[in-house]
Amino acid sequence: MIGTLRGTVQHKDLHALIVDVGGIGYKVSVTTDTSLVALPGEPVFLWTYLAVRENALDLYGFSDKETLDIFELLITISGIGPKTALGILNVATPSMLRQAVAEDDTSYLTRVSGIGKKNAEKIVLELRDKLVTTVADGGMNLKAEGDALEALVSLGYPERDARDALKKVPKEITNTSERVKQALKLLAQK
Repeated sequence: MIGTLRGTVQHKDLHALIVDVGGIGYKVSVTTDTSLVALPGEPVFLWTYLAVRENALDLYGFSDKETLDIFELLITISGIGPKTALGILNVATPSMLRQAVAEDDTSYLTRVSGIGKKNAEKIVLELRDKLVTTVADGGMNLKAEGDALEALVSLGYPERDARDALKKVPKEITNTSERVKQALKLLAQK
C-alpha cells in the first residue's frame, strides 16, 4: 500500500493533485483545503490512502495524519465510501467533526451532498466511541458556526468561500454576528 507521497505538484484542480514522484505522476484526490495550499512546481508531502476496487485504484491524500485517521474511521461506516468521506472532510475539519460527534450535532454533516439526517445520525452514533474530543475542540459552538455560514450564504457568497472565511476568523470570537462581521471583512479583501 502507498502510505505517503513526497514529490512535486505538477498539476492541480479543486479536488485532485498530480504529484510527480521520481518521474511518475500520481493522481491524488484531496480536500479543497489541501488543493488550495498546494502550488504547481512546489514540493508536497501527503499522507495517503489507497482505495482498491474491482475496476480502479484510487489514491486519497491528506496534509496531516490526523485527517487521514478521521478519513479511515469514516470509511469504516457502512454506506460511507471514500468520496463521501472526502466530502465530509471538505465541510468539517477533524476538530469540528469531533465536536459534532461529542455534541450529537448532525446539522453540520447534513451540509454534505448525499448525507441526509439519517446518515448523519449514523455517523455520529458510529464515531461516538472512536473519536476523542480534545480541549482545543471545545471552543467552537457548531450551531453558531452553522448559523454564521447560513447567514453568509444567504448574503450571496458561495458556501465554499463563506466556509473558508469562517475558518480564518479567530476562535476566540464566539458570537455569531461578530463571526459574520469578521468573515465579511475577510471576504471583502478578495
